[in-house]
Amino acid sequence: MSWDQYITTLKADSQVEEAAIWGCDKGAESKWAGGPGLDSITADEIKKLAGDRSAFRQCGPHISGKKCMLLTDNMDAEGIYCLNLKTAADADGNRYSICVGKTNKALIIAKGTKDANGGHLAEQVFKIVKYLREAGY
Repeated sequence: MSWDQYITTLKADSQVEEAAIWGCDKGAESKWAGGPGLDSITADEIKKLAGDRSAFRQCGPHISGKKCMLLTDNMDAEGIYCLNLKTAADADGNRYSICVGKTNKALIIAKGTKDANGGHLAEQVFKIVKYLREAGY
């Protein structure tokens, strides 16, 4: 199975700028697939996203070293499995939606375009999450 096909599927949506898939089993946090825009995600960031997220409301997570604000955490909610974030403003004042979906063994991360709707992004991520969960991943 090529994990790259899932990245291609996500990026085929005009509102998805970048995507990545990372294994999230303890001790095996590693990149399975992804584009250059999310290459600087670290194993430590994945551990925090897949682990205890209770501190995210006060001090949001980082994705590729960029500070994010937690919008909603439904990662453990049956039938949703997604975490919705917004990046801090970049040098041009742009903020981006990021959705992190959790399968049984991996995190699916999608960064939206500048004008992407976070709800739409979550729908796209959930399609992949649902498929992979049903396939045992």
